[in-house]
Amino acid sequence: MLLNPLRRGHRSHQDLPVLPGAYPLVGHLPAIACDLPRLLRRAERTLGSHFWMDFGPAGQMLTCADPEAFALLRHKDVSSALIGEIAPELLGGTLVAQDADAHRQARDAIKAAFQPKGLNQAGIGELFAPLIQARVQAWCDRGEVAILRETGDLMLQLIFGLMGIPARALPRWHRKYRQLFQLIVAPPIDLPGLPLRRGRAARDWIDAQLRQFIHDARTQAARTGLIHDMVEAFDASGGAMADDVLVANIRLLLLAGHDTTASTMAWMVIELARQPALWDALVEEARRVGSVPRHPGDLAHCPVAEALFRETLRMHPATTLLPRRTARDLDLGGRRIEAGTRLCIPLLHFSASAALHESPEEFRLSRWLQRDAPIRPVDMLQFGTGPHVCIGYHLVWLELVQFGIALALVLHGAGVRPRLRGNVDKGLRYYPTAHPSMALRIGFA
Repeated sequence: MLLNPLRRGHRSHQDLPVLPGAYPLVGHLPAIACDLPRLLRRAERTLGSHFWMDFGPAGQMLTCADPEAFALLRHKDVSSALIGEIAPELLGGTLVAQDADAHRQARDAIKAAFQPKGLNQAGIGELFAPLIQARVQAWCDRGEVAILRETGDLMLQLIFGLMGIPARALPRWHRKYRQLFQLIVAPPIDLPGLPLRRGRAARDWIDAQLRQFIHDARTQAARTGLIHDMVEAFDASGGAMADDVLVANIRLLLLAGHDTTASTMAWMVIELARQPALWDALVEEARRVGSVPRHPGDLAHCPVAEALFRETLRMHPATTLLPRRTARDLDLGGRRIEAGTRLCIPLLHFSASAALHESPEEFRLSRWLQRDAPIRPVDMLQFGTGPHVCIGYHLVWLELVQFGIALALVLHGAGVRPRLRGNVDKGLRYYPTAHPSMALRIGFA
């Protein structure tokens, strides 16, 4: 495990243990990025359910492995503003970093566009289905692909399609997006050629393009699509600083919708490749359905594909940790936590908790297909809960079920199935988002 062997001594802060092994400047980030599941298990075993981890530039955060910590996402005395402080260049002013009235007003203004009715009106399913099928067909024709790179490119194509970006402009958008993403991990050194400078320049370029999209949506009454619907709904709400709020949150859609969903898509293919019975079940459903679903209402006909997406998210959560700050003193897992404490809620730990899931180490579609009870908030852990539940939940549900059905139809039609080409356990990453190795390849034979 990537811990500092020179810092093994036991320390405490606010009467709670500090995880040993932090490095100067980067803290526990090497172990968090490369070996987070083992790090959390070791910390809980040796230190208990409450311990401090060092996130380098983001500082120390109190991590709570008690399931009670999940309820903090609904707690009125816990703030999301810490997210904007940790990543101000990217997430400042967005829904995920706001609370109370500011969050509610912005969310209420645009949430209708992301509900099933809004997705139908914008024609999102009709837009996505042929794009997904064409990309899967290209993979099949090539015979082997680096799966995460391919799902990442597919997600960019889908997101840019939402914005109406023409195909000829996609290469430049791809390049700017990758530069923008560097702001998450860029050291705070603003010099020419370094990631911070490149990331800021990419953000300014993207924001300028988004402002033009907003202008076009307001001046072209006949225009349709998700961005148009967001602008129209926000303007109708009478929100102040409309352009700044819209730009920040459309940029958030670009970021949040890409990396996490691309990782989940890649893991879906990986699980299908290493579980032949799972692949056969998906193919049987796809053949019965006959075509890729176009509307949220069609998803009820695809329970296997839906169960695949939900179990993949549980087993391989793309968002592993959520930061919060306490606004008042509160009790958490039997401990008194002071106001102003920086908290880390370990979603990865809860997704694999035996206290929350039966046989959590097993990939089981049956936990979704054979359930009598409704889906619990903890079952939607990756989408959060409470006032900050993910606004794109229905969009992700649609595109991942579409992806599963398209994959099965195209590959089965060609007489092939996905097959692993490499070691799944090598090169895993868990922070700032989790994903399989960029080098892992999937063959089709």
